Amino acid sequence: MSQLLINNIQKYVQLNDEEKYMLLSIMQNRKLRKRQYLLQEGDHSKYSAFVLSGCLRSYFVDSNGFEHILQFAIEDWWITDMMSYISGKPGKLNIDALEDSEVLLISREDQLSLFEKSPKFEKYFRIITENGMVSNQQRLLDNLSLPAIERYKNFIQKYPLFMQRIPQVQIAAFLGITPEFLSKIRGQISKS
Repeated sequence: MSQLLINNIQKYVQLNDEEKYMLLSIMQNRKLRKRQYLLQEGDHSKYSAFVLSGCLRSYFVDSNGFEHILQFAIEDWWITDMMSYISGKPGKLNIDALEDSEVLLISREDQLSLFEKSPKFEKYFRIITENGMVSNQQRLLDNLSLPAIERYKNFIQKYPLFMQRIPQVQIAAFLGITPEFLSKIRGQISKS
């Protein structure tokens, strides 16, 4: 399964055998049961997680008790509370498993050590962080400017694999709408 991580990295940089060993020797394997937390609000995010199998989500709960989902992560994706991971301060996000999942964890200290030992790792993490920032910016712009039906259509187009795996109530929370409104949108789309 660790080959999945190597393949992900090699989309951006080529690793030699020593670099592969260096990386895999510091990664920690962890299994999560459905609904089990990887991180809870207020904890320090000591790890960034690469998903080998399953599906996780990161979210926060507002003062009214509503969940707001920031990210889903399936196989071949990374997930963490980036603000906490980088700053070392208590996190604001919860990360839990929507399915039984398996992840590889890297600590911030080990990540920084990799950067020192091989610039390839710094380049890889810079690229995936930049890609994440672009995706988050586009999502923010869409949430500010598009009607819910267009946001849902974009979601379907961009993440077709999610539709079979993620409950509609979770998709609604990701889109910032109620499950009932999502049902109406789905009905409108199926009629047209």
